[in-house]
Amino acid sequence: MSERLRWFNEARYGMFIHWGAYSVAARGEWVLNRERIPYDEYIRDYVEQFRAERYDPEAWARLASKAGMKYMVLTTRHHDGFALWDTQTTGFNAAAMGPKRDLVRPFAEAARKEGLKVGFYYSVADWSHPDYPGAYFRDWPSEWADEEARQRFVRFYRAQLEELMTGYGKIDLLWYDGCTPGPLEGVSVNERVKQLQPHILINHRNGGQGDFHCSEQAIKPAPAGTAWEACMTLNDNWGYHAGDRRYKTAAEVISMLTETAAKAGNLLLNVGPRADGTIPEPAVRILTEAGEWLEKNGEFLSASSRSPFSWNNSARLTTKGNKVYVHLFHNPGEPFCLAEIGNKVVAAYHLETKTPVPYERRGERLFLLRLPPVGSIAATVVLEVEGEPRPVTPQTSFWIPG
Repeated sequence: MSERLRWFNEARYGMFIHWGAYSVAARGEWVLNRERIPYDEYIRDYVEQFRAERYDPEAWARLASKAGMKYMVLTTRHHDGFALWDTQTTGFNAAAMGPKRDLVRPFAEAARKEGLKVGFYYSVADWSHPDYPGAYFRDWPSEWADEEARQRFVRFYRAQLEELMTGYGKIDLLWYDGCTPGPLEGVSVNERVKQLQPHILINHRNGGQGDFHCSEQAIKPAPAGTAWEACMTLNDNWGYHAGDRRYKTAAEVISMLTETAAKAGNLLLNVGPRADGTIPEPAVRILTEAGEWLEKNGEFLSASSRSPFSWNNSARLTTKGNKVYVHLFHNPGEPFCLAEIGNKVVAAYHLETKTPVPYERRGERLFLLRLPPVGSIAATVVLEVEGEPRPVTPQTSFWIPG
């Protein structure tokens, strides 16, 4: 993996933040499109009511750090076109309307102050722009009105990215979304971005291969050797939805994190702050609880390798160096047979307490004779092995007949 990707590979866990004028509606970030809200009504009822009066990005950054996250990605502009910074390209921005101030600068400064990498989400699609094909499509639009409109729009979004890449210090990650309809000159745009921010990482959604791949609301590992990230919501929505109480538990968060880590990928976990800037209390509680577990058990996470081991009904196996981390989410009873490890095991112990775990080998089968209690989230047993971890039998495919 390249030196530029080292921090990303070591991070493994980040905070995604969907926040904007749509947070006032409290019905998700696509509310303008889904409800076909006219823009004059959207401005009156949502943009002008978006005050961000309790916005405290330092509290966001502290929460991310406490949760065990290493980077933060903010929606600088979503598909509605309302920019959170003081852009000179349009008056439809947070410095001119609603909060009447730049919301991006304090975010970037707060993340850096907490030692976190700074990421900007940027939607190329802009429903508010007169040259964009439309705000109310049910599929993404497939073509431009004419070539002149396309060129004007490309110049517009290039100018916005130029502002973001020159006005806010070092930016570590650019997370594109809404990159349609093409062509959007993504390759040349990205070349310019990297001239301005030589160390930046860019996802694969706007031309070329990108520095990393991302999957949305699904954990889909990229091919081995390709950096990747799964972005997931903490409840069912990206933007704040007042009625959405279907939050994942801390145990589910850790389960997702071990799943991405097992395939050498990252988890970008989303929160949707309220319009005033506060993160809903359930999200704070869940992230804090998961972070407390990681503080004691997070050794497996940074720079985890791609695990060669197959699925298991009681545990998930992650690897790093000569260690196999056996994450137990369900108590399998004792002794626990782990018929996966092809290496000689030289030590076994409970990660949190370092208490030895008795084990014995019976042919190809490894038995853990006394397990630590699983608790409310998980228990992790570390197996130190001779050499690079390898399976008894590799899994080369997984086919379920229809």
